[in-house]
Amino acid sequence: MFDIIGKRRWFYAFSLLLTIPGLFFILISPFSDAGLQLTIDYTGGTRWEIKFADPNVNPDQVEQVFAANGLRATAIRTESGFIEIKTEPIGLAPAPVESPAPSAAPGSSGSAAPSGSAAPSGSPGPSPSIAPSPSAAPSPSASAAAAPGASGSPAPSASPSAAPVGNTELPTTGKLGEMVTALEGRLGQIEAQRSLTTIGAVVSSDLLRQALILIVVGSLGIVAWITYRFRDVKFGVSALASLVHDVIVVVGAFAILGTFFRVEIDALFVTAMLTIIGFSVHDTIVVFDRIRENKARHLGEPFEEIVNHSILQTFGRSVTTSLTVLITLLALFLFGGSAISDFILALIIGIIVGTYSSIFVASPLVVDWQAREDRQHGRVASSRAPRTRRAAP
Repeated sequence: MFDIIGKRRWFYAFSLLLTIPGLFFILISPFSDAGLQLTIDYTGGTRWEIKFADPNVNPDQVEQVFAANGLRATAIRTESGFIEIKTEPIGLAPAPVESPAPSAAPGSSGSAAPSGSAAPSGSPGPSPSIAPSPSAAPSPSASAAAAPGASGSPAPSASPSAAPVGNTELPTTGKLGEMVTALEGRLGQIEAQRSLTTIGAVVSSDLLRQALILIVVGSLGIVAWITYRFRDVKFGVSALASLVHDVIVVVGAFAILGTFFRVEIDALFVTAMLTIIGFSVHDTIVVFDRIRENKARHLGEPFEEIVNHSILQTFGRSVTTSLTVLITLLALFLFGGSAISDFILALIIGIIVGTYSSIFVASPLVVDWQAREDRQHGRVASSRAPRTRRAAP
């Protein structure tokens, strides 16, 4: 019979080898470019992927153009030949802020609002540049006046004034439009744009706070339930230590991958972490429940013997369940595409580590805690002598 509990010090040392390098890269993340690479979902900013007609354009040249225009940017070349640019939030943010101010039209108060004919004549000066976007929808006469030459299509006449920037169409106005002009003037024509996303700092900070709250509340809720279910705080705290172990290993792995391969953490990463926590706790509860059953059946036997026997009884079930899930995840990772590859990678790492921790970390911690309580209460009995007494079915 393999003595897992007797060799638990070796498994503790292996867990330290897994956690310490990742923890180092996590801790240096706020102070350097190494470590965790967060997407703009959490940091705020503009993420822009473009491809130049000249394949010799490199990311350093793009960064120099942004620096010449007063913007600090980082650029990398992706596998598909696009250059991914990250910079401060620019582009779409100013447009929605400035357009509502003149279009609210509180100046022509009282009589101008209810009358449809007074709206065009209330402000003859500024109305040609402002009236088409807000008043084209509610007033049929205004839409006809805005596009007298193309009376059958009032909608297209309203869209140029709003000047929306699409994800695949190069911007032509605002600061991003200026950057398109500057980039093409220095580096040649931009052949294609794959994506353009801008997220403000307030939204990103809210997302980051909510992600941390989800992980913390989920973990504490699971620990509270385990403690209540097994009527013993040892099981709850040991399960929490196992969860922290899994979180550090997965986040640390992404910190290492972010340092050397620029792998980023996006909004789906939180979903992956919550899934990993739930799966890891599932395996841990299976082992704990068998420990409780065997403890009642084999009264008088050493607790280490009971825990080791319980682990071996559930070992095949835990490994088989994990392998079944891993086969599916590997298929998704290989054939699911780049959009979900990082999400699937986090799940793969987390499920492997979660299965390991439920067997080799959580249960041994319960044994060490129980041994400490026995020493404190003077119950230091011979822990390995009664091994031959396990003849009863």
